[in-house]
Amino acid sequence: MNKKSLSSYLCAITLFTSVSCFTGCSSSDRIILRGAVQFDESHSFARTLRHFEAKVAEYYGHPIEFELYLNSELGLEKDYFTYMSQGISVDYGIVSPSHMSTFSKAAPLLDVPFLFRDNDHWNKALESDALEPIVADIEEQSDVKIIGYAGGGTRHLIVNRPVRNMDELEDLDIRVMGAPIQTRIFQAITAAPTVIAYSEIYNAIQTGVIDAAENEAAGIQQMKFFEVGPEISLTAHTITVRPIAFSGKTFRRLPEDLQAAILKAGKEAGRFGRDLESSEDSAILAKMEEDGKLNTHEFVEREELLRRAEPVLTEYAREIGTEDVLARIRAIR
Repeated sequence: MNKKSLSSYLCAITLFTSVSCFTGCSSSDRIILRGAVQFDESHSFARTLRHFEAKVAEYYGHPIEFELYLNSELGLEKDYFTYMSQGISVDYGIVSPSHMSTFSKAAPLLDVPFLFRDNDHWNKALESDALEPIVADIEEQSDVKIIGYAGGGTRHLIVNRPVRNMDELEDLDIRVMGAPIQTRIFQAITAAPTVIAYSEIYNAIQTGVIDAAENEAAGIQQMKFFEVGPEISLTAHTITVRPIAFSGKTFRRLPEDLQAAILKAGKEAGRFGRDLESSEDSAILAKMEEDGKLNTHEFVEREELLRRAEPVLTEYAREIGTEDVLARIRAIR
């Protein structure tokens, strides 16, 4: 075992001991719940989890403590989800659906492009019961509860030239994430996708290996992609869904009134997180354009993008057994 693996293992064992000692189900126990996030206190995920903590304390009305581990101190989202599944180290966190795929093959549907028509459709879907079959599958396969939905980052194209319509999009050399469905979707909308490591995007556009990438405003800002791809095509192809997850094993050890507080607070924190991230996302993009760092371009044939992506999404949902969920999402008006 290498030093990094040994360190992670010892950290998990130490925290498991703490959780088993202090997270209990009788009124005499000192209850401590532990969360984890990859970012610092300023990030929308951390602020959403702080809101969750405050609401749990308010609704529970009894002494309770929270420890939120920041800046990937306990690893990455995929690690948090595994820890929650095992009932050790992490009790709650925000995890991308793609990091749940080891347990639930249905979960990645929530990450695919063109799943939602627009922000209104996205928000209505998350407030409805349309996703319940996926939630049930995640809980059954991993023993992790989904108690709310944060997210709200809108992903657009980052290009070294304006792309405003289907003609300008055709054969666009674009970096996509490694999931095969990403390649299939972008091929369907006539682009030419290539899988490249996230850390290599800047250099790949700069050197002409690719002409474009895709990301949300925070990523464009943080990685300075605007320096090599200053023309932002407003395709809004993905509106992120970031579930708030809670360990099932921890949940069952808690008093019933605390369980009720957690479920209520989870839904409210999800709404808080969606409002926060979606408003900050558009504000970041507007500020960068105001500062002359990039130009935004409306994609005038977005309905055509949705039309071309539809059969690919239908086939993908059939492959992973989520046809009913996709139908329920599409039926929302």
